[in-house]
Amino acid sequence: MSGQIRRLKRELKFRGKIIDFYQDTMEINGDHTVIWDFIKHKGAAAVVPVTEDGRILMVRQYRNALDRYTLEIPAGALDAEDEPGRDCASRELEEETGYRSENLEWLITLRTTVAFCNERIEVYVAKDLIPSKQHLDEDEFIDLKAYTIEELQQKILTGEIEDAKTVASLMAYAVKYHV
Repeated sequence: MSGQIRRLKRELKFRGKIIDFYQDTMEINGDHTVIWDFIKHKGAAAVVPVTEDGRILMVRQYRNALDRYTLEIPAGALDAEDEPGRDCASRELEEETGYRSENLEWLITLRTTVAFCNERIEVYVAKDLIPSKQHLDEDEFIDLKAYTIEELQQKILTGEIEDAKTVASLMAYAVKYHV
């Protein structure tokens, strides 16, 4: 059953480095109001870096929200909301892996948590990797390792990889390139 939904008010509760938190007052069917949380995210990009022998470079890094290390594809926030995802993916590839690529192909666009956040992540596949130099942010400590797609799929299915952007991106890559 669909109803008439209208935003009456959006109130900023917190402004952060990457996200802004709002509370929206919503009118439902013209007869009652509810409060919904909304997180505004400036967007992000990610990259599936593929080595010459077909392995995928993955980053292992500490994630404060989970209080543990995770295995992920390289990714990062856009510098500005209007930054092209391809530019961000290219930058993150070099910053996190120490490789760059002139061959980035769009793979998938993700919306991570549609119930309360507008985050959008554009994911690219990077081939023909060119050795460069890592440029980690001051709060980044990354271990880099290459895996086959089969090894990564196994890590997804055993729960070792849980990061949504990584799971969706690797599975999309497997379907598109390894059917």
